[in-house]
Amino acid sequence: MTDLEDIIACPQCDTLHVARIPALGQRAICRRCGYVLIAPRRGAYLRTIALALTVTILMIGATFFPFLDVRVAGMSNASSLFDTALAFVDGGIMTALSVAVAALIVLIPVLRSLLVLYVVAPLAIDRAPLPQAAAAFRLSENLRPWSMAEIFVIGCAVALVKVGDLARVGYGPAFWMFAALVVVILLQESLISRWMIWRDLDPKNRPA
Repeated sequence: MTDLEDIIACPQCDTLHVARIPALGQRAICRRCGYVLIAPRRGAYLRTIALALTVTILMIGATFFPFLDVRVAGMSNASSLFDTALAFVDGGIMTALSVAVAALIVLIPVLRSLLVLYVVAPLAIDRAPLPQAAAAFRLSENLRPWSMAEIFVIGCAVALVKVGDLARVGYGPAFWMFAALVVVILLQESLISRWMIWRDLDPKNRPA
């Protein structure tokens, strides 16, 4: 009889499989939908750490450097993401909107990266996980749907199409940082092997 701990459910279609770790460079995929379940890679933890650090650095720069420079009728105005969030602060209900914008676009992606670093860094050097590492990784996964950097980029693209007809728009360094940030986040999500992390966090899978 198969041990329940050896069962893995596909995150996309909930099909149950017996977990078998494939060789390095190979992938275990769902029979029903083709979703990649397990994909061990050499140095995967080090890549995850590098990408998490990159996300944190890019997000800090993208928050405070100028994002857009708008010129119209001889007047010019440059703003950053931080300025955009503060623009809603009026002491009333719009302050809550300001906090939500900052959290969904900036704070949650940075928090997720820091949580991943907290969890993965000891595993990368074959050390025991830090205290509450499993809870930290679970929180990072729970926050994943609320990390909306990609949605922000889509919204910016739509807005720039409309503004471009009315004014001259210049892209600041933060714009390019944010564009790179989205690519890095997508790479991080594709490279991270959640099943492997959960396995390595299990005390029963660590040497005594």
